[in-house]
Amino acid sequence: MENSVVQITSTVIETRSNIIINGNPLEQQSSRLGSGFVYDDEGHIITNNHVVSGVSNVDVALSNGDTFNAKVIGTDEFNDIAVLQITDDYSNEPITPISFADSSQVNVGDQVIAIGNPFGLSNTMTTGIVSQIGRLLPNKDLGFSIPNIIQTDAAINPGNSGGPLLDNSGNLIGMNTAIESKVGEFAGVGFAVPSNTIKKVVSALIEKGEYDHPWLGISGTTLSPKLAEKLNLPQNFRGALINGVVKDGPADKAGIKDALYTVDREIASADIVISIDNTPVKRIDDIIAYVSENKSVGDNVSLQVYRDGNVIDIDIELGKRATNSE
Repeated sequence: MENSVVQITSTVIETRSNIIINGNPLEQQSSRLGSGFVYDDEGHIITNNHVVSGVSNVDVALSNGDTFNAKVIGTDEFNDIAVLQITDDYSNEPITPISFADSSQVNVGDQVIAIGNPFGLSNTMTTGIVSQIGRLLPNKDLGFSIPNIIQTDAAINPGNSGGPLLDNSGNLIGMNTAIESKVGEFAGVGFAVPSNTIKKVVSALIEKGEYDHPWLGISGTTLSPKLAEKLNLPQNFRGALINGVVKDGPADKAGIKDALYTVDREIASADIVISIDNTPVKRIDDIIAYVSENKSVGDNVSLQVYRDGNVIDIDIELGKRATNSE
């Protein structure tokens, strides 16, 4: 495993427009530390997008201390995944591609191992268990969430980002991505992007530098018992209430309706999705996870929608989610 995990140091040049020297804004260099792992024999390294986003230079250090220059060849900001490729000659180095496990087989309580470089301490290994699966990890800057996140109590700290989360056989089940903390250091709650998501995305990043996310063009919330009662829905009614429809987006074109509100901004009526392709929907997470796992841009999905006391079927052709650069 020591030949599969790397330390990543990226250099960022920041322009301080409020400081002028000889008529030019001051430029300062800063470094980011992160982790990564070897994907294949072609020198591809996987890490988090936030480790290398906007950088001018990336160095990859192997476990023996040898360091090589690398370039970013593909990024997926929505799943926080980036692929690097070593540009120096590494033919004499003992790098070993990591072995992938099927993250859909991960269960709560499974033993896990996190490897990375917390605070620059290379090849640090911590252990724990899978605390929960199927989490949504929100990204407030992008307005989207990463689905199917694995939650773990294995210690993850600054510098661990991009490192592997392994099962007890040493196979990859996820990539350490974020922590829940009020102080910026580990507090028992860490999050990892699942290996199945990584595998699906990385092949596209290597091929064309980007990953096309299928997109419905809706926003919604899980229907709570309190809200269901307000809307006079049947007892124990479950589903995802649609409270936003992007104009001219796929859902809008197919006939999904935005929620209607009273003058007091209370929801008066709304479309409620109760299944997608005959798969029951109990939470908004179910829609996000299903589309992310099973669909591509241009595919069709069939939503079963509860509207004004009736259940209707609506077919939608999925579009492509726009990135910040589009």
